[in-house]
Amino acid sequence: MRQLHAADLADLLESLPHDERLALWRLVDNNKRGKTLVEASENVWESLIAEMSNRDILHAISPLDVDEQAYLARYLPRDLVGRMLTALEPQRRSQVREMMHFDRESVGHHMDFELATVRPDVTLTTVQRWLRWRKKLPENSDKLFVVDRHNTLVGELTLSALLLNPLHRRVSEVMDAHPTTFHPDDRAEDAAGAFERYDMITAPVIDSKGKLMGRLSIEQMVDVYFEESDSNLRRLGGISPQEDIFAPVRKAVRTRWTWLALNLCTAFIASRVIGLFDGTIAQLVSLAALMPIVAGIGGNTGNQTITMIVRAAALHQLEKGNAGFLILRELGVAVINGLVWGSIMGIVTWLLYGEAGLGGVMMLAMLLNLLLAALMGVLIPLLMIRIGRDPAVGSSVMITAITDTAGFFIFLGLATLFLIR
Repeated sequence: MRQLHAADLADLLESLPHDERLALWRLVDNNKRGKTLVEASENVWESLIAEMSNRDILHAISPLDVDEQAYLARYLPRDLVGRMLTALEPQRRSQVREMMHFDRESVGHHMDFELATVRPDVTLTTVQRWLRWRKKLPENSDKLFVVDRHNTLVGELTLSALLLNPLHRRVSEVMDAHPTTFHPDDRAEDAAGAFERYDMITAPVIDSKGKLMGRLSIEQMVDVYFEESDSNLRRLGGISPQEDIFAPVRKAVRTRWTWLALNLCTAFIASRVIGLFDGTIAQLVSLAALMPIVAGIGGNTGNQTITMIVRAAALHQLEKGNAGFLILRELGVAVINGLVWGSIMGIVTWLLYGEAGLGGVMMLAMLLNLLLAALMGVLIPLLMIRIGRDPAVGSSVMITAITDTAGFFIFLGLATLFLIR
Protein backbone atom coordinates (compact mmCIF):
# COMPACT_ATOMS: atom_id res chain seq x y z
CA MET A 1 0.00 0.00 0.00
CA ARG A 2 2.77 2.44 0.88
CA GLN A 3 4.50 1.88 -2.46
CA LEU A 4 1.39 2.55 -4.55
CA HIS A 5 1.15 5.97 -6.18
CA ALA A 6 -1.96 7.92 -5.17
CA ALA A 7 -3.31 7.74 -8.74
CA ASP A 8 -2.88 3.95 -8.84
CA LEU A 9 -4.53 3.64 -5.45
CA ALA A 10 -7.46 5.76 -6.66
CA ASP A 11 -7.89 3.53 -9.73
CA LEU A 12 -7.83 0.46 -7.49
CA LEU A 13 -10.49 1.90 -5.20
CA GLU A 14 -12.74 2.78 -8.14
CA SER A 15 -12.49 -0.77 -9.52
CA LEU A 16 -13.71 -2.44 -6.31
CA PRO A 17 -17.29 -3.11 -5.17
CA HIS A 18 -18.56 -0.93 -2.34
CA ASP A 19 -17.70 -3.14 0.66
CA GLU A 20 -14.23 -4.10 -0.61
CA ARG A 21 -13.54 -0.45 -1.45
CA LEU A 22 -14.28 0.66 2.10
CA ALA A 23 -12.19 -2.18 3.54
CA LEU A 24 -9.20 -1.08 1.44
CA TRP A 25 -9.77 2.59 2.28
CA ARG A 26 -9.48 1.81 5.99
CA LEU A 27 -5.98 0.46 5.33
CA VAL A 28 -4.78 3.60 3.55
CA ASP A 29 -2.55 5.84 5.65
CA ASN A 30 -4.28 9.13 6.44
CA ASN A 31 -1.27 11.08 5.12
CA LYS A 32 -1.95 9.56 1.70
CA ARG A 33 -5.71 9.92 1.68
CA GLY A 34 -5.78 13.55 0.56
CA LYS A 35 -3.82 12.93 -2.64
CA THR A 36 -5.84 9.78 -3.29
CA LEU A 37 -9.12 11.70 -3.03
CA VAL A 38 -7.82 14.29 -5.51
CA GLU A 39 -6.93 11.54 -7.99
CA ALA A 40 -10.18 9.60 -7.50
CA SER A 41 -13.35 10.43 -9.41
CA GLU A 42 -16.17 12.27 -7.71
CA ASN A 43 -18.34 9.15 -8.04
CA VAL A 44 -16.59 7.47 -5.10
CA TRP A 45 -15.96 10.47 -2.85
CA GLU A 46 -19.18 10.21 -0.90
CA SER A 47 -18.54 6.68 0.30
CA LEU A 48 -14.86 7.32 1.06
CA ILE A 49 -15.36 10.57 2.97
CA ALA A 50 -18.20 9.00 4.95
CA GLU A 51 -15.65 6.58 6.41
CA MET A 52 -13.48 9.42 7.74
CA SER A 53 -13.92 11.52 10.84
CA ASN A 54 -13.84 15.31 10.52
CA ARG A 55 -10.43 15.32 12.17
CA ASP A 56 -9.08 12.78 9.67
CA ILE A 57 -10.48 14.76 6.74
CA LEU A 58 -8.82 17.98 7.91
CA HIS A 59 -5.55 16.15 8.51
CA ALA A 60 -5.68 14.53 5.06
CA ILE A 61 -6.27 17.73 3.07
CA SER A 62 -4.04 20.09 5.06
CA PRO A 63 -0.81 19.26 3.12
CA LEU A 64 -2.49 19.55 -0.30
CA ASP A 65 -1.87 22.39 -2.75
CA VAL A 66 -4.28 25.32 -2.85
CA ASP A 67 -6.05 24.16 -6.01
CA GLU A 68 -6.46 20.65 -4.58
CA GLN A 69 -7.88 21.97 -1.30
CA ALA A 70 -10.35 24.17 -3.17
CA TYR A 71 -11.26 21.21 -5.39
CA LEU A 72 -12.15 19.00 -2.42
CA ALA A 73 -13.70 21.78 -0.33
CA ARG A 74 -16.65 22.05 -2.73
CA TYR A 75 -17.80 18.58 -1.66
CA LEU A 76 -17.25 18.83 2.10
CA PRO A 77 -19.87 19.86 4.69
CA ARG A 78 -20.06 23.62 5.17
CA ASP A 79 -18.94 23.52 8.81
CA LEU A 80 -15.94 21.39 7.89
CA VAL A 81 -14.94 23.84 5.14
CA GLY A 82 -15.06 26.65 7.69
CA ARG A 83 -12.77 24.74 10.02
CA MET A 84 -10.38 24.00 7.16
CA LEU A 85 -10.21 27.66 6.11
CA THR A 86 -9.67 28.81 9.69
CA ALA A 87 -6.61 26.57 10.00
CA LEU A 88 -4.98 28.00 6.85
CA GLU A 89 -2.56 30.89 6.56
CA PRO A 90 -4.29 34.16 5.51
CA GLN A 91 -2.83 34.16 1.98
CA ARG A 92 -3.68 30.50 1.35
CA ARG A 93 -7.14 31.00 2.86
CA SER A 94 -7.78 33.87 0.44
CA GLN A 95 -6.61 31.77 -2.51
CA VAL A 96 -8.81 28.80 -1.59
CA ARG A 97 -11.84 31.07 -1.22
CA GLU A 98 -11.08 32.69 -4.55
CA MET A 99 -10.92 29.33 -6.33
CA MET A 100 -14.12 28.12 -4.69
CA HIS A 101 -15.86 31.19 -6.10
CA PHE A 102 -15.29 30.11 -9.70
CA ASP A 103 -17.54 27.74 -11.62
CA ARG A 104 -16.16 24.22 -11.77
CA GLU A 105 -16.05 24.35 -15.58
CA SER A 106 -14.05 27.58 -15.63
CA VAL A 107 -10.31 28.18 -15.87
CA GLY A 108 -10.34 29.75 -12.41
CA HIS A 109 -11.43 26.46 -10.87
CA HIS A 110 -8.41 24.66 -12.33
CA MET A 111 -5.63 27.24 -12.04
CA ASP A 112 -2.61 26.79 -9.79
CA PHE A 113 -1.24 29.55 -7.56
CA GLU A 114 2.29 28.12 -7.37
CA LEU A 115 4.27 30.47 -9.63
CA ALA A 116 7.85 31.37 -10.51
CA THR A 117 8.08 35.01 -11.60
CA VAL A 118 10.98 37.27 -12.61
CA ARG A 119 11.42 40.95 -13.49
CA PRO A 120 12.07 42.00 -17.12
CA ASP A 121 15.07 44.19 -16.26
CA VAL A 122 17.27 41.53 -14.60
CA THR A 123 19.95 39.52 -16.41
CA LEU A 124 19.83 35.82 -17.13
CA THR A 125 22.73 35.39 -14.71
CA THR A 126 20.58 36.78 -11.91
CA VAL A 127 17.68 34.52 -12.87
CA GLN A 128 19.85 31.40 -12.87
CA ARG A 129 21.38 32.34 -9.52
CA TRP A 130 17.90 32.89 -8.10
CA LEU A 131 16.70 29.50 -9.38
CA ARG A 132 19.67 27.73 -7.79
CA TRP A 133 18.88 29.49 -4.52
CA ARG A 134 15.21 28.53 -4.81
CA LYS A 135 16.19 24.87 -5.50
CA LYS A 136 12.71 23.96 -6.73
CA LEU A 137 10.31 24.91 -9.51
CA PRO A 138 6.56 24.30 -9.65
CA GLU A 139 5.65 20.96 -11.20
CA ASN A 140 5.44 20.80 -15.01
CA SER A 141 7.35 24.08 -15.36
CA ASP A 142 8.65 24.95 -18.81
CA LYS A 143 8.77 28.73 -18.37
CA LEU A 144 9.01 31.60 -15.91
CA PHE A 145 6.43 34.37 -15.95
CA VAL A 146 7.75 37.91 -16.38
CA VAL A 147 5.91 40.58 -14.37
CA ASP A 148 6.52 44.23 -13.54
CA ARG A 149 6.52 45.75 -10.07
CA HIS A 150 2.71 45.87 -10.10
CA ASN A 151 2.45 42.12 -10.90
CA THR A 152 1.23 42.85 -14.43
CA LEU A 153 2.21 40.12 -16.88
CA VAL A 154 4.59 41.45 -19.55
CA GLY A 155 5.85 38.18 -21.02
CA GLU A 156 7.20 34.72 -20.33
CA LEU A 157 10.73 33.33 -20.29
CA THR A 158 11.10 29.73 -21.41
CA LEU A 159 13.69 27.59 -19.68
CA SER A 160 15.32 26.88 -23.05
CA ALA A 161 15.74 30.64 -23.66
CA LEU A 162 17.18 30.99 -20.18
CA LEU A 163 19.76 28.26 -20.77
CA LEU A 164 20.72 28.89 -24.39
CA ASN A 165 21.15 32.68 -24.48
CA PRO A 166 24.24 34.62 -23.30
CA LEU A 167 24.03 35.21 -19.56
CA HIS A 168 24.65 38.95 -19.82
CA ARG A 169 21.39 39.52 -21.72
CA ARG A 170 18.34 40.83 -19.92
CA VAL A 171 15.08 38.95 -19.57
CA SER A 172 13.22 41.57 -21.63
CA GLU A 173 15.51 40.86 -24.60
CA VAL A 174 14.83 37.12 -24.83
CA MET A 175 11.32 36.74 -23.40
CA ASP A 176 8.13 36.14 -25.38
CA ALA A 177 6.27 39.43 -25.05
CA HIS A 178 3.00 38.03 -26.47
CA PRO A 179 2.22 34.83 -24.57
CA THR A 180 -1.04 32.91 -24.81
CA THR A 181 -3.07 33.88 -21.75
CA PHE A 182 -6.37 32.88 -20.17
CA HIS A 183 -8.86 34.60 -17.90
CA PRO A 184 -10.38 32.89 -14.87
CA ASP A 185 -13.90 33.00 -16.34
CA ASP A 186 -12.85 31.27 -19.59
CA ARG A 187 -14.17 27.75 -20.14
CA ALA A 188 -11.72 25.09 -19.00
CA GLU A 189 -12.66 22.94 -22.00
CA ASP A 190 -11.62 25.75 -24.36
CA ALA A 191 -8.32 26.11 -22.51
CA ALA A 192 -7.70 22.37 -22.79
CA GLY A 193 -8.29 22.62 -26.53
CA ALA A 194 -5.76 25.45 -26.76
CA PHE A 195 -3.20 23.39 -24.85
CA GLU A 196 -3.64 20.54 -27.33
CA ARG A 197 -3.62 22.84 -30.36
CA TYR A 198 -0.54 24.86 -29.40
CA ASP A 199 1.38 22.07 -27.60
CA MET A 200 1.55 24.05 -24.37
CA ILE A 201 2.76 22.78 -21.00
CA THR A 202 1.86 25.79 -18.88
CA ALA A 203 0.06 29.09 -19.48
CA PRO A 204 -0.60 32.20 -17.36
CA VAL A 205 -4.01 33.20 -16.02
CA ILE A 206 -4.57 36.96 -15.76
CA ASP A 207 -7.39 39.18 -14.54
CA SER A 208 -9.16 41.94 -16.49
CA LYS A 209 -6.30 44.36 -15.72
CA GLY A 210 -3.59 41.99 -16.95
CA LYS A 211 -2.32 41.11 -13.49
CA LEU A 212 -1.00 37.58 -13.04
CA MET A 213 -3.36 35.45 -10.95
CA GLY A 214 -2.09 31.91 -11.46
CA ARG A 215 -1.26 29.38 -14.11
CA LEU A 216 -2.66 26.37 -15.93
CA SER A 217 -0.58 23.25 -16.45
CA ILE A 218 -0.86 20.28 -18.78
CA GLU A 219 -1.66 18.08 -15.78
CA GLN A 220 -4.91 19.92 -15.10
CA MET A 221 -5.83 20.13 -18.78
CA VAL A 222 -5.45 16.37 -19.25
CA ASP A 223 -7.85 15.91 -16.33
CA VAL A 224 -10.31 18.32 -17.97
CA TYR A 225 -10.16 16.42 -21.27
CA PHE A 226 -10.65 13.07 -19.54
CA GLU A 227 -13.55 14.28 -17.40
CA GLU A 228 -15.27 15.91 -20.38
CA SER A 229 -14.96 12.85 -22.62
CA ASP A 230 -16.16 10.55 -19.83
CA SER A 231 -19.09 12.85 -19.08
CA ASN A 232 -20.09 13.08 -22.76
CA LEU A 233 -19.93 9.30 -23.15
CA ARG A 234 -22.23 8.79 -20.18
CA ARG A 235 -24.66 11.50 -21.25
CA LEU A 236 -24.98 10.11 -24.76
CA GLY A 237 -26.20 6.90 -23.16
CA GLY A 238 -28.57 8.67 -20.80
CA ILE A 239 -26.47 7.85 -17.70
CA SER A 240 -25.66 10.32 -14.95
CA PRO A 241 -22.01 11.52 -15.10
CA GLN A 242 -21.84 10.98 -11.31
CA GLU A 243 -22.94 7.33 -11.34
CA ASP A 244 -20.52 4.92 -9.69
CA ILE A 245 -20.37 1.53 -11.39
CA PHE A 246 -20.11 -0.17 -7.99
CA ALA A 247 -22.71 1.99 -6.22
CA PRO A 248 -25.45 0.21 -4.25
CA VAL A 249 -28.38 -1.03 -6.34
CA ARG A 250 -30.85 1.42 -4.78
CA LYS A 251 -28.68 4.42 -5.65
CA ALA A 252 -28.02 3.16 -9.20
CA VAL A 253 -31.75 2.74 -9.76
CA ARG A 254 -32.46 6.33 -8.69
CA THR A 255 -29.86 7.80 -11.06
CA ARG A 256 -31.41 6.02 -14.06
CA TRP A 257 -35.08 6.66 -13.41
CA THR A 258 -35.29 9.89 -15.38
CA TRP A 259 -34.08 8.50 -18.67
CA LEU A 260 -35.94 5.22 -18.24
CA ALA A 261 -39.15 7.18 -17.66
CA LEU A 262 -38.49 9.22 -20.80
CA ASN A 263 -37.76 6.05 -22.78
CA LEU A 264 -40.97 4.50 -21.51
CA CYS A 265 -42.96 7.51 -22.71
CA THR A 266 -41.40 7.44 -26.17
CA ALA A 267 -41.88 3.67 -26.42
CA PHE A 268 -45.55 4.13 -25.51
CA ILE A 269 -45.94 6.72 -28.27
CA ALA A 270 -44.34 4.32 -30.77
CA SER A 271 -46.69 1.55 -29.65
CA ARG A 272 -49.71 3.81 -30.19
CA VAL A 273 -48.49 4.54 -33.72
CA ILE A 274 -48.39 0.80 -34.38
CA GLY A 275 -51.89 0.54 -32.90
CA LEU A 276 -53.18 2.90 -35.59
CA PHE A 277 -52.40 0.21 -38.16
CA ASP A 278 -53.89 -2.83 -36.42
CA GLY A 279 -56.03 -3.59 -39.44
CA THR A 280 -53.09 -3.40 -41.84
CA ILE A 281 -50.95 -5.74 -39.72
CA ALA A 282 -53.88 -8.18 -39.38
CA GLN A 283 -54.17 -8.43 -43.16
CA LEU A 284 -50.40 -8.64 -43.79
CA VAL A 285 -48.73 -10.31 -40.80
CA SER A 286 -45.26 -10.17 -42.40
CA LEU A 287 -45.22 -6.42 -41.66
CA ALA A 288 -44.75 -7.19 -37.94
CA ALA A 289 -41.52 -9.05 -38.68
CA LEU A 290 -40.12 -6.26 -40.87
CA MET A 291 -40.99 -3.21 -38.73
CA PRO A 292 -38.01 -3.51 -36.34
CA ILE A 293 -35.59 -3.49 -39.28
CA VAL A 294 -36.80 -0.12 -40.54
CA ALA A 295 -36.80 1.43 -37.06
CA GLY A 296 -33.45 -0.09 -36.05
CA ILE A 297 -31.52 1.04 -39.13
CA GLY A 298 -32.89 4.57 -38.69
CA GLY A 299 -31.82 4.72 -35.04
CA ASN A 300 -28.34 3.51 -35.89
CA THR A 301 -27.94 6.12 -38.63
CA GLY A 302 -29.18 8.90 -36.37
CA ASN A 303 -26.80 7.95 -33.58
CA GLN A 304 -23.87 7.89 -36.00
CA THR A 305 -24.74 11.39 -37.17
CA ILE A 306 -25.22 12.71 -33.63
CA THR A 307 -21.87 11.27 -32.54
CA MET A 308 -20.14 13.10 -35.40
CA ILE A 309 -21.89 16.40 -34.61
CA VAL A 310 -21.20 16.20 -30.86
CA ARG A 311 -17.55 15.45 -31.59
CA ALA A 312 -17.37 18.39 -34.00
CA ALA A 313 -18.92 20.64 -31.35
CA ALA A 314 -16.38 19.49 -28.76
CA LEU A 315 -13.56 20.31 -31.19
CA HIS A 316 -15.14 23.71 -32.04
CA GLN A 317 -15.55 22.75 -35.69
CA LEU A 318 -19.18 23.89 -35.86
CA GLU A 319 -19.78 27.38 -37.22
CA LYS A 320 -22.95 29.21 -38.24
CA GLY A 321 -21.98 29.03 -41.90
CA ASN A 322 -21.44 25.28 -42.12
CA ALA A 323 -24.74 24.04 -40.65
CA GLY A 324 -26.37 23.95 -44.09
CA PHE A 325 -23.43 22.06 -45.55
CA LEU A 326 -23.59 19.48 -42.75
CA ILE A 327 -27.30 18.91 -43.33
CA LEU A 328 -26.83 18.45 -47.08
CA ARG A 329 -23.82 16.19 -46.52
CA GLU A 330 -25.66 13.90 -44.11
CA LEU A 331 -28.73 13.82 -46.36
CA GLY A 332 -26.49 12.82 -49.26
CA VAL A 333 -24.96 10.02 -47.21
CA ALA A 334 -28.45 8.91 -46.16
CA VAL A 335 -29.70 8.84 -49.77
CA ILE A 336 -26.83 6.62 -50.90
CA ASN A 337 -27.12 4.30 -47.89
CA GLY A 338 -30.89 4.23 -48.23
CA LEU A 339 -30.77 3.27 -51.90
CA VAL A 340 -28.05 0.64 -51.42
CA TRP A 341 -29.27 -1.06 -48.23
CA GLY A 342 -32.91 -0.38 -48.98
CA SER A 343 -32.54 -2.15 -52.33
CA ILE A 344 -30.77 -5.07 -50.66
CA MET A 345 -33.51 -5.43 -48.03
CA GLY A 346 -36.17 -4.95 -50.69
CA ILE A 347 -34.76 -7.87 -52.69
CA VAL A 348 -34.40 -10.02 -49.56
CA THR A 349 -37.99 -9.23 -48.57
CA TRP A 350 -39.22 -10.12 -52.07
CA LEU A 351 -37.37 -13.44 -51.96
CA LEU A 352 -38.60 -14.27 -48.44
CA TYR A 353 -42.28 -13.40 -48.90
CA GLY A 354 -42.68 -13.60 -52.66
CA GLU A 355 -44.22 -10.14 -52.95
CA ALA A 356 -42.46 -7.53 -55.07
CA GLY A 357 -44.73 -4.78 -53.71
CA LEU A 358 -43.70 -5.54 -50.13
CA GLY A 359 -40.04 -5.37 -51.19
CA GLY A 360 -40.63 -1.97 -52.79
CA VAL A 361 -42.36 -0.65 -49.66
CA MET A 362 -39.45 -1.92 -47.57
CA MET A 363 -36.90 -0.12 -49.75
CA LEU A 364 -38.83 3.17 -49.78
CA ALA A 365 -39.47 3.07 -46.01
CA MET A 366 -35.79 2.51 -45.25
CA LEU A 367 -34.78 5.38 -47.55
CA LEU A 368 -37.25 7.82 -45.98
CA ASN A 369 -36.39 6.83 -42.40
CA LEU A 370 -32.66 7.16 -43.08
CA LEU A 371 -33.24 10.64 -44.50
CA LEU A 372 -35.25 11.64 -41.42
CA ALA A 373 -32.61 10.15 -39.09
CA ALA A 374 -29.81 12.05 -40.81
CA LEU A 375 -31.75 15.32 -40.69
CA MET A 376 -32.65 14.94 -37.01
CA GLY A 377 -29.13 13.76 -36.21
CA VAL A 378 -27.85 17.17 -37.29
CA LEU A 379 -30.72 19.37 -36.11
CA ILE A 380 -31.10 17.98 -32.57
CA PRO A 381 -27.54 18.75 -31.37
CA LEU A 382 -27.50 22.06 -33.27
CA LEU A 383 -30.76 23.09 -31.61
CA MET A 384 -29.46 22.11 -28.17
CA ILE A 385 -26.30 24.16 -28.75
CA ARG A 386 -28.46 27.08 -29.90
CA ILE A 387 -30.44 27.09 -26.64
CA GLY A 388 -27.30 26.70 -24.55
CA ARG A 389 -27.65 23.01 -23.62
CA ASP A 390 -25.06 20.25 -23.80
CA PRO A 391 -25.70 18.38 -27.10
CA ALA A 392 -24.45 15.14 -25.55
CA VAL A 393 -27.24 15.07 -22.96
CA GLY A 394 -29.99 12.74 -24.14
CA SER A 395 -29.48 13.26 -27.87
CA SER A 396 -29.29 9.52 -28.53
CA VAL A 397 -32.51 8.95 -26.57
CA MET A 398 -34.31 11.61 -28.59
CA ILE A 399 -33.09 10.35 -31.96
CA THR A 400 -34.05 6.76 -31.13
CA ALA A 401 -37.54 7.88 -30.13
CA ILE A 402 -37.99 9.85 -33.35
CA THR A 403 -36.66 7.17 -35.70
CA ASP A 404 -38.65 4.40 -34.00
CA THR A 405 -41.93 6.30 -34.11
CA ALA A 406 -41.38 7.70 -37.60
CA GLY A 407 -40.05 4.38 -38.89
CA PHE A 408 -43.17 2.52 -37.82
CA PHE A 409 -45.44 5.25 -39.19
CA ILE A 410 -43.65 5.46 -42.56
CA PHE A 411 -43.43 1.71 -43.09
CA LEU A 412 -46.98 0.87 -42.02
CA GLY A 413 -48.36 3.96 -43.76
CA LEU A 414 -46.74 3.00 -47.07
CA ALA A 415 -47.96 -0.57 -46.67
CA THR A 416 -51.50 0.70 -46.09
CA LEU A 417 -51.34 2.92 -49.17
CA PHE A 418 -49.83 0.46 -51.63
CA LEU A 419 -50.51 -3.06 -50.37
CA ILE A 420 -53.91 -3.05 -48.65
CA ARG A 421 -56.96 -3.08 -50.84
